[in-house]
Amino acid sequence: MPYKNKSDRNYDREYAEYQGTPEQKKNRALRNKARRDAIRDGKASKGDGTDVHHTKAISKGGAKSRTKVVPASTNRSFDRDAKRGMVSEVSPRERKKK
Repeated sequence: MPYKNKSDRNYDREYAEYQGTPEQKKNRALRNKARRDAIRDGKASKGDGTDVHHTKAISKGGAKSRTKVVPASTNRSFDRDAKRGMVSEVSPRERKKK
């Protein structure tokens, strides 16, 4: 959903309809905890350009214990379908490695 002007985006509505739902709050808390755990374990640090990658996506039933630290560009490159759902849990870059 690209916007020509940043001011056209209705953040209040977006939060109310999606980000503020109890399910999404729980998922966000799980992601934040996984990140804090990685920082505590020395695997990641603030501002290092990495993401904590869940080997199985939270939306697909992934657990916080199955995580690894990867570059942000790798973690954000999954194929999406027309409804913006993940097509595959393996990025194209990882598929080429196998």
